[in-house]
Amino acid sequence: MGGWRVICVVAALGAQAAFANPVVLLWNALGTPKSVTVSGRVLKAAPSQGSSTLSKNLRRLLSSNAEGMPVEISFANQKKTVTSGLDGIFTAQIEAPEGHDFPVGINSVTATSPGADVVSAVVDVIGDADFFVISDFDDTLAVSEVLEKRNLLRNALLKDESSQTPVQGMAAFTTCLRDGGPQRRAFALVSGSPVQFSYRTRRFLFTNHFPLFGEYLRNLSTETLSDYKQPFIRFLMKSIPNQVVLLGDSGEKDPEIYAQMRQEFPGRVKAIFIRNAGRTDDQNRFEGMTLFDTPETAAKVALEQKLITSQCLQAMSVAEKKVP
Repeated sequence: MGGWRVICVVAALGAQAAFANPVVLLWNALGTPKSVTVSGRVLKAAPSQGSSTLSKNLRRLLSSNAEGMPVEISFANQKKTVTSGLDGIFTAQIEAPEGHDFPVGINSVTATSPGADVVSAVVDVIGDADFFVISDFDDTLAVSEVLEKRNLLRNALLKDESSQTPVQGMAAFTTCLRDGGPQRRAFALVSGSPVQFSYRTRRFLFTNHFPLFGEYLRNLSTETLSDYKQPFIRFLMKSIPNQVVLLGDSGEKDPEIYAQMRQEFPGRVKAIFIRNAGRTDDQNRFEGMTLFDTPETAAKVALEQKLITSQCLQAMSVAEKKVP
């Protein structure tokens, strides 16, 4: 049984949810000057914090969804109303007015639904940057130990945004990728982590000094047991014309998924970096990719490919030497 499927079973059997006030979840997103698409989820009520990290995580996983709710999205003086569908999920595509562009950079977006407070997120509007980055989360940015089911359960359920361990050096490497060109590059997080953990994931990235990410997380269901990343990646690559750098790990299927995307979108994938998290005996999995043990090794290759600056690599090397 796959890692997050185990967690679904534990959540279903191991807790009862306690709820407070209604809430809308709104996820960070990427967009272009002509169009942005934002998504979120309506809950019947906000999950309570619980008395422990375990109970807090279980309550997040068991949040009760509200279907058929109107949601008003506001972005760059444009408004659009949509209705929450299956599992309370809603999506709104907003087009720039004729003759105008949305401002490039990080912009606020808000959402509200009857009985719920207004919530905010951001849309990172991509301009002429030479590429954007799509990254996995578990065992790429955060230590999740997906291949060890007991450790995965411990990291997923007994840790939270303040206690889960980041992969050492990945915040610095992704920051180098963000700042390595004439224009700041944007980031999308495409992950098997559940949408119910969106706040936790966002706070983890902020606390550990990662760049800002658009959030494209898995809606846990029987329909997303496999092939849940490809639709997100296809959507991003079809809606954003820039080239892309892909970050992942070797523990599960990132190399195979990224190879598939590279084949489907010829000439669009600028580079693929895969962190060694096990299952590396078959080197054919990593053809045309950089398999790395440490982010500094990946950064050296990125410098050769002119994806980052030498100054940033030097700063990474200094920081790495200071780690006890």
